[in-house]
Amino acid sequence: MSAQQDSERLRTLLSETDQRSSTRSCFLLHIRPERLAEYVDAHQHVWPDMREALSRAGWRNYSLFLEAQTGTVVGYFESDDVDAARTAMSALETNTRWQRAMAEYFLPPDGGRDQILPQYFYLP
Repeated sequence: MSAQQDSERLRTLLSETDQRSSTRSCFLLHIRPERLAEYVDAHQHVWPDMREALSRAGWRNYSLFLEAQTGTVVGYFESDDVDAARTAMSALETNTRWQRAMAEYFLPPDGGRDQILPQYFYLP
């Protein structure tokens, strides 16, 4: 099987699996290695209005995990409707201010654009 065929097969499997979820989301971000401690510290003091905005938008069980050697952040959250919750957050001024404040920590060119990871297996 060629690399192109394998890639297409993978896309098909990920898009058609019944293991996908509309209620769970996992994403990656990439942080500047020299700013990791500051980035983690900023998350020890998330603004109360940002916490409230996340809750109002339907985010729950929201966690961030860090792989310090690479500066890779893994984010996970649950919602009744992940797409609606993400859209709701993107429309809020509080989120715009938070993203602007966090932008200095992300690796260029798009380390702050979350890379959504597809779910292909789930064991409840």
